[in-house]
Order: sequence, then C-alpha cells, then structure tokens
Amino acid sequence: MFDNLSEKLDKALHVLKGHGQITEINVAETIKEVRRALLDADVNFKIAKEFTNRVKEKALGQNVLTSLQPGQLMVKIVKDELTELMGGDAEGVDLSGNPSVILMSGLQGSGKTTFSGKLANYLKNKKTKKPLLVACDVYRPAAIDQLHVVGEQIGVEVFSDRENNDPVKIAKAGVAHAKANGNNVVIIDTAGRLAVDEQMMTEIANIHKAISPQETLFVVDSMTGQDAVNTAKAFNDVLNFDGVILTKLDGDTRGGAAISIKSVVDKPIKFIGTGEKMEAIDVFYPARMADRILGMGDVVSLVERAQEQFDEEQARKIQKKIAKNRFGFDDFLSQIQQIKKMGNMKDLMGMIPGAGKALKGLDIDDDAFKHIEAIIHSMTPDERSTPSKLNASRKKRIAAGSGRTIQEVNQLLKQFEQMSKMMKMMQGGGGKKMMQMMQNMR
Repeated sequence: MFDNLSEKLDKALHVLKGHGQITEINVAETIKEVRRALLDADVNFKIAKEFTNRVKEKALGQNVLTSLQPGQLMVKIVKDELTELMGGDAEGVDLSGNPSVILMSGLQGSGKTTFSGKLANYLKNKKTKKPLLVACDVYRPAAIDQLHVVGEQIGVEVFSDRENNDPVKIAKAGVAHAKANGNNVVIIDTAGRLAVDEQMMTEIANIHKAISPQETLFVVDSMTGQDAVNTAKAFNDVLNFDGVILTKLDGDTRGGAAISIKSVVDKPIKFIGTGEKMEAIDVFYPARMADRILGMGDVVSLVERAQEQFDEEQARKIQKKIAKNRFGFDDFLSQIQQIKKMGNMKDLMGMIPGAGKALKGLDIDDDAFKHIEAIIHSMTPDERSTPSKLNASRKKRIAAGSGRTIQEVNQLLKQFEQMSKMMKMMQGGGGKKMMQMMQNMR
C-alpha cells in the first residue's frame, strides 16, 4: 500500500536530515522533491502545488524546538498537512434511520457488489446490526447471483426480484421488506454506470428520490488514481453523495486517489477495502493513513485488530497451561489462527513502524503459516500436547508426513521452545531475562 509514494517522500524528507537549521534553501529542495513524489503518485498538480506551498509556509514560519531536528519537524508538518488533505477526522456511516438505508453507487467494475457484502458483514459483526442486501443491478448478467453468493457467505439475507426490471421498484420493495422483517440496515447494490450516461444517472437519481437514503456512498477503485478523482467529481455533481469508499487499496502503490479525492469533491473517505476477504474493510482514519504513508506504521489499528480477535477465556486457559509448563502445539496452532483472522499478512506487517521499508520488494504470502500448520498437523495428539516426546524417528515421520525437511521441523521446535520460555518469563515478570533471550534469538 503506497510503497512508491512512501519511498519517494522518505527520500525527499531525507534532504533535511543532518541539517542544524531550516533555511529557505534546504526547505525549497525538500519541497520540490515532495511535490515530485505527489505528482508521481498521480495527485492532481494543483492540489500538489497548494499542499507543498502550505508545508513550505509552515516550515519557514516555525522555530525549530530544541528537542526536534529540522528533518523531524518537516515530517511532522507533512504528516499534519497530509492528514488534513485526506479529511482530518474519521467519519463513519449514518445509522440513524429505522431502517438506515445505504445506497451504493459507482462505475462498473469498481467493486460495489463485493463491498456491499463487506459493509453488511462489518455492520453485522462490529455494530450488531441486522442488515439486508438489496439486488438492484438488473443489467449485469449474474449480478443478482453474485450478491446472493456474497450474502450466503456472510450469513446476511438478500432481497431480489428477478421478475422485475425496474430498480426503483425493487429498491422500494427491499426497504418495505426490511421494515416488515426487522432489518435495521438496508444496503442497496445498484448497477455500475458512467457519469456521461444520462439515462443511467437519471435512474440512480430516481432510486435516491424514492428511498431517501441516510447514506449515498460512491465506490471507486483506488488504483485508477486521478481518473478515480475525476469520476467522483462527475458523480457528485449529479448525485451529491455523502462519502467515498476506496476499494483495492491493498494493490495501490501510488495513493493519488486517497490523497486528493477529499479536496476535489469535499466529501470524506468513509471506508477502504484492503483485500479480497469479507473482513478486509477498514474505517478510513486520515491520521493513521498519513502515518503509514510516511513509514511510521499504524500501531493503533494493529492493536485494534488484535483486540477484535482476542479471546479472554482462551487467554486465561493458555496462561494456566504456561504456568504449569503444559503449553503445547495445539495452543500454538490456536494462536496462529487468531493472527490469521487479523487480516492480510503484508498489510499487518506494514502497520509496524519501520517495517514497510524493511519489507520492500518482499512478497509475504497470506499462507506464511502454511508449512508450520502442515508440520503440526502431522504430529499425533500426544506429540502436540507433549513436544518433549519428539525424538529423531518421530521427527523423520513428521517431516515426511508434512512434506517438509527435518531441518524445518527442528527449526519449528526450537522456535516453539524459545517462545514458551519467553511466555513463561513474561508471566513471571522476568523482563531482563526475556530481553537477553530475544537478543540471543537474533
């Protein structure tokens, strides 16, 4: 996510590192590089110019604090301005209606149907809502089937009427169905359309008028960069939507749409899509995104994801097992499952400060744990609960059964042993010993 932009901004801000003070000369050099980085990220020239002018003005108008170096001060200014450019504060969806009606709009292929499912899943699991998905795309072959598949996957009801070709009537019937069946959120999936297609734009305006949604969201593929911003403006002129959803952000190395869409349409980015799974949806936090763009990671989001998957009851059981030296591979496996539920591995690693740079060019597979799981599944229940029983012949059998080498089996056992010791020390408050062990593990 935003790899190219992060790298170029890092180089631009590196100009000031080592300088004792901010001067017009070294600021001008940095600003030129920052502007170039934004233009390369497909940010509109006017926005990039206004942004860098504001940064320059603030940099030259401030005294460098004794605790800050010029480079650090410039990073802070750029971060604050990036946050403001992307919207300042996070904005969720309006769920005040009964039911709350959310109308999805956008181009063909922008990911509306998939994101409608992700949003329904998010509202069901995180906001304890009872959503209803309504299939109003009567033009695209199999669009209704796709929404039914998505609904079944996440356990959310889908309303459709294959006999009806009028999306306005289907939308109204869907809202009536929700009222009659206790659904407190209705998400209306509409057909993809071009802003220049007058007939189709009139149709979505008619749907909007008929159902008076609390939220009209514009779904856009972030990888289309400046084109996405121009399309958003054209749609907003007709529809006056409430917010933007950026899909496929995990594949966007440039970031132009995320950075400039707010200042062009003056509507907030509300959610982002960060992968293919139904759980790959995040509320858009401008400050956290600015941190990630500048290589500072996003520890808050990482902790939030961990807390969502944290099972207190299971944690208590594991604590007891650690205390009694009975922590086994089944427990290890359950911890891996919880980590996997947190999301895409590369995305998670990118949330750790400084990790983005270290991971550049590395392809971290979502199946990073696959070989570990294969080795553990090749053990007998007795071996998983009592790893000390794993002698040479058992290791040989496990390696053959999992399709891995004996060296890999030994490596996993060593890592497991070190992790068990660390966990025991953490429980006993042995902080110094743990630090020593972590240094030895390098």
